[in-house]
Amino acid sequence: MFVLSEDRFFDPEPSVRKIAGDIYSSIKYMPIISPHGHVDAKIFAENTPFTNPTELFIIPDHYVFRMLYSQGISLDSLGIQNNDGTKTEKDPRKIWRLFAKNYFLFNGTPSGIWLDYEFNIVFGIKEKLCADNAEKIYDELNEKLKSPEYLPRALYERFNIEILSTTDAASDDLNYHKKIKESGWDGKIIPCFRPDAVTDLSTPDWMKQIELLGNSCGEEITSYKKFISSLKKRREYFKSIGATSTDHGVFSPFTHELTEDEAEKIFKRAMANKITEEDSSLFTAHMLMQMTNMSIEDGLVMQIHSGSYRNHNTKIFEHYGPDKGCDIPYQTDYTFNLKELLNKYGNDPDLTIIVFTLDETTYSRELAPLAGHYPALKLGPAWWFHDSIEGITRFRKNVTETAGFYNTVGFNDDTRAFVSIPARHDVARRVDSNYLAGLVAKHILSLDEALQIAQDLTYNLVKKAYKLL
Repeated sequence: MFVLSEDRFFDPEPSVRKIAGDIYSSIKYMPIISPHGHVDAKIFAENTPFTNPTELFIIPDHYVFRMLYSQGISLDSLGIQNNDGTKTEKDPRKIWRLFAKNYFLFNGTPSGIWLDYEFNIVFGIKEKLCADNAEKIYDELNEKLKSPEYLPRALYERFNIEILSTTDAASDDLNYHKKIKESGWDGKIIPCFRPDAVTDLSTPDWMKQIELLGNSCGEEITSYKKFISSLKKRREYFKSIGATSTDHGVFSPFTHELTEDEAEKIFKRAMANKITEEDSSLFTAHMLMQMTNMSIEDGLVMQIHSGSYRNHNTKIFEHYGPDKGCDIPYQTDYTFNLKELLNKYGNDPDLTIIVFTLDETTYSRELAPLAGHYPALKLGPAWWFHDSIEGITRFRKNVTETAGFYNTVGFNDDTRAFVSIPARHDVARRVDSNYLAGLVAKHILSLDEALQIAQDLTYNLVKKAYKLL
């Protein structure tokens, strides 16, 4: 029988393990706050059964198929949709058998840990998935997915999720969010304003995105001034539906303010499809400044995600599109790139800017000192490639002595895979408990202090940082 250990991820040293278990027990059942992620609001608006195990666990999860692809397994064979909307492999059972045959590839990885939790705890599967039991487990999962207990809203309630934020384009009509509100269901699903498609001039279909933005505001965008006006209108609309944050996925955290005339000239060149790489870089840097200023005006929390070289594998991007597991971290500078923004806005204690990085080398050298000084700056949790047992541990070790616990914002799962949410939060709670237990064992913290910090990291800090109180 396959059973997850109650002491998983805790230090093997008995005294530390005991303290970690006590701390974890105090936060294990606290509600989940998921302030940033990519789950589609549609599943909660429609509340229909998930199609099948393959569509639930494999198709939407680039963490899963990037590992399989790395071993020479084609995305076509995994049922991943091409850019033209077609699929080569359409048999979900065949895809599942291929996944099960290669499930051992995930041993020791965050994906393997999350999947084990989902199968064992969420769905009650008592065997480790492999080629021999693939069909049996598929049938068991498939049967459960048809039952009322596994509908999206029922799982949301069983997972004890208090708030879940989606991530939505600036032009999104948010109709599914409105349908959720109108349904009378008391689950709290809120949007997050992500304008990257229109603020990044290098977006392949930028002109189309500008048209969509204009349509959402009921006006044609023909100038930089109208562009800014449209963004402000959309932010207000998002706030009316419950949004408390914005998100900016930028290549670099470079910030620089242009004059309105300079911004207008670059915008005009973009409209004429005559921009340069320098134009694009300067405009994105300028828009980060503008978005910060708007956050001061309307109170939305600002998130900056940087350090990812998107779509590194050109062949995959051209055939399948973005978000196919081809994004790679790269070295990033924050001290110089954020200087202009922080000098203008970072001393405002009413502003919250949450910075995430994929460059771990900046934790202790740049980000912790910056967050440990500027009142507006907070550190987002270990993100993406570092959302793991060792990644979260490294984050705590590298930032705590300089930034403390209270210049961080708790945990967020940043996932497209809905049923992985409790698994990811459980890992974070266990790893934080283990880190705190080590400080107690070394007499750096008292147990009472560690218990309070654990509750803050799990629940209080995230609600405060994202203005979800």
